[in-house]
Amino acid sequence: MKIPPRAVAITGLVCFLSSHNTVFAGDKHTHSKVKYPTTREGGVVDSYFGTQVADPYRWLEDDRSKETEDWVKRQNKVTFKYLEQIPYRERLANRLTDLWNYEKISSPFNEGDYTYFYRNDGLQNQSVVYRQQGDGEPEVFLDPNSFSEDGTTSLAQLSFSSDGSLAAYSISEGGSDWRKIIVIDAKSKKPLGEPLVDVKFSSISWKGREGFYYSSYDKPEGSELSAKTDQHKLYFHKLGQAQTQDDVVFGGVPAQKRRYVSGYVTEDDRYLVISAAESTSGNELYVQDLSTPNARLLTLLDNMDSDTHVVDSEQGALFLQTNLDAPNQKVVKVDLSKPQPENWVEVISETENVLSVSSGGGYLFAEYMVDALSRVYQFDYAGNKVREIALPGLGSATAVSGKRNETKLYYSFSNAVTPSTIYTFDTKQGESKVYRESGAKFDPSDYVSSQIFYKSKDGTKVPMMVSYKKGTKLDGSAPTILYGYGGFNISLTPSFRITRALWMEQGGIYAVANLRGGGEYGRAWHDAGRLMNKQNVFDDFIAAAEYLIDNKYTSTSKLAIAGGSNGGLLVGAAMTQRPELFQVALPAVGVMDMLRYHTFTAGAGWAYDYGTSEQSKEMFEYLANYSPLHNMKGNVAYPATMITTADHDDRVVPAHSFKFAAELQSKQAGAAPTLIRIDTNAGHGAGMALSQRVALTADVYSFALFNMGVTELPIK
Repeated sequence: MKIPPRAVAITGLVCFLSSHNTVFAGDKHTHSKVKYPTTREGGVVDSYFGTQVADPYRWLEDDRSKETEDWVKRQNKVTFKYLEQIPYRERLANRLTDLWNYEKISSPFNEGDYTYFYRNDGLQNQSVVYRQQGDGEPEVFLDPNSFSEDGTTSLAQLSFSSDGSLAAYSISEGGSDWRKIIVIDAKSKKPLGEPLVDVKFSSISWKGREGFYYSSYDKPEGSELSAKTDQHKLYFHKLGQAQTQDDVVFGGVPAQKRRYVSGYVTEDDRYLVISAAESTSGNELYVQDLSTPNARLLTLLDNMDSDTHVVDSEQGALFLQTNLDAPNQKVVKVDLSKPQPENWVEVISETENVLSVSSGGGYLFAEYMVDALSRVYQFDYAGNKVREIALPGLGSATAVSGKRNETKLYYSFSNAVTPSTIYTFDTKQGESKVYRESGAKFDPSDYVSSQIFYKSKDGTKVPMMVSYKKGTKLDGSAPTILYGYGGFNISLTPSFRITRALWMEQGGIYAVANLRGGGEYGRAWHDAGRLMNKQNVFDDFIAAAEYLIDNKYTSTSKLAIAGGSNGGLLVGAAMTQRPELFQVALPAVGVMDMLRYHTFTAGAGWAYDYGTSEQSKEMFEYLANYSPLHNMKGNVAYPATMITTADHDDRVVPAHSFKFAAELQSKQAGAAPTLIRIDTNAGHGAGMALSQRVALTADVYSFALFNMGVTELPIK
């Protein structure tokens, strides 16, 4: 689920299979049935505008109960016993481990007297932060692998004071969104004071050497995993002072529910910029001049009708990226002596392509998405185009960015079959040079990735990237994963992932559809897939599957659909609306209960995209019509399904997946397995240990291939 910028069921039967009693005909639901754990049904019934809706598995929402804990253990026992009988599961894990075993180094960044970078020697669970002075030998600065014995505590953020002498970093334990912040002397690496606790959805931004700004909610009563959190607050932590004495800088007004509040200090240390939002789109914007003692908070935007953030500051002015009166984004200059929107001066105009802007070296860098592919231009601060940056091909470029005084900046480029390569960019000469090539054991020349366009149900043209190994037969026999997201203005641009390389290496096709609800074509594309238009997203996804089948990339018996978070909702809706179209469904950490999602953690903040069951009868009926949990029917053969979630997911709480699994297991009329795999000491996905990612990927791919009738892997 997106965090706003800068906060940057089966009475079933199924017996466990061995190779001699499994039919590999490739037809749907040919496996012997196995027995699932019994899930108790309760008598909870809710009333929505006079309509009674049963919620028999409400008790699974209590993640702290012994009964839920026992249910999780029993479900995992069934799932892992099933997976253990897949003959190539271990080989897939070993092969992925081998593919992942190469050195990975990030772009460097300068702080004080040191140059810092992240490095993973190949199979470390977490990447390590190194630093060096000049041409000296690199030394370890922070090693997250030492934070916990099993590698499940990760480094979430790292922030330095402007002189580089102090650092604050946040850690996530077991994948939780609740973080701790630890402050250290950057030179000696010794801690300063006690860690800050109970920090959530927060940046860390220093005010000189005095202290830093961070954000959080009041600690909820009851379960911190699922309890509702509404009032986000911005705090200032003064070094040497106890966290309990930290001042609330903004937020916490009961009459105004600002669910996401963030604050950061501009690079010149002059301005505090505060963004406040009720939902995942739209924000208020405020600024305070830190050079003037007790300066009042200046309002730039007092409403949430646009998505607006500060790109940079210069001589009493701010440069903003905004979609106010510009659905595809533009850049404006704001004179803080007259900050009202009617006085904003346009610097980079809106175009037909979606704009994203970064800064560095005294320049602005405008990345445009052209059918989800990057094109990047360099501008000066007056809005004059300096040049287009020549990219090495069609794909995705990360932001060209750096500090104002740096002339050598960095960006990386990749696509579905090109491992990420880091480039330096000379701001004066306009030259890009390879800084570091990927060490991935993958030869792009052996693979094909192409963009196609297909028509959705209502005739809308939708792009999709389709990637596979050269020589793959396009006769409908190729195992295929169709992946999508379709929400929260998030764009799926082409990128290389070693997990997808494994799938393609084994003869599989990987397709990624750019569904409505995303940000690929600006606000209009996003709006076309939210609220009462949400069905368009599912129609786009279903049409993508039909295109792949009709054009012989794959067939129903070889097609799996996958997605996570909002994409898990996508998979759940597609498989309940068109169960006959897919062989395998792989919903991950999905939003499955659309009638109650807003009652958990910060879920109410997703209402901009979804609406809520409480707001109107019409909205309730619309949500109930596609909510995966509420749209399973008896006497229907659903695809082979493996639901994946994690016990520390406090963003899309595991109760969504628990209830969906129980309901699907009670309704499945076919013989296809319906399993749920629940990771422990893991969350929504960020910071997951590499060993966990290897195991999860191998299990998901094994399950998919096994249920497509694949008996042997082409790569041993």
